[in-house]
Amino acid sequence: MKKFVYLFVFDGLADWEPALALCAIRNTNKYEVVTVGFTKETITTMGGLRLIPDITLAEVDPDQAAIFILPGGDMWEKQSFERLISLLNRLREYKVPVAAICGATLEVCRARMTRGVRHTSNTRDYLKSLVPEYQDEDLYVESMAVSDQGIITANGAGFIEFADEIIKILEIYSEQERQVWFNLFKHGVMPQV
Repeated sequence: MKKFVYLFVFDGLADWEPALALCAIRNTNKYEVVTVGFTKETITTMGGLRLIPDITLAEVDPDQAAIFILPGGDMWEKQSFERLISLLNRLREYKVPVAAICGATLEVCRARMTRGVRHTSNTRDYLKSLVPEYQDEDLYVESMAVSDQGIITANGAGFIEFADEIIKILEIYSEQERQVWFNLFKHGVMPQV
């Protein structure tokens, strides 16, 4: 049975942020992508796509999880979600990688998953201003994306680097294939035939 790549979906999610990673994941046929919502009600992404979550947060199975992906969106700046934080900490106990981009890095910080972990976000001040309990600024890295100890974080403009870190952690491509993939999407270098 294939492991699940869980993608958290919600009203207003920045749909382009996980898109490249999801395409690479589905192209390999190694994992099954499962969308997770607060409920199974239809959501509308920032780009206007309407999605029906496959399952709810309560149905996520850490034993079947290959990774849990949190896209950005304005919702993260407005509030925190205790049910989600609880799930993130449970996934961490099971050593399931968690990937968060843009505003979703706020929830990773709120879940205290950046303790002792190199990480990034939109800016260090962004984290400090929206997460008062944030104390990990000495481990903040000015980078498009960072992967450390099973936690992937990226700033909102780093969706290619975010996908690259997910591809690495899931071992989707060989190092050479991954480099060709990265050069194509980041630098427009077409693969040699």
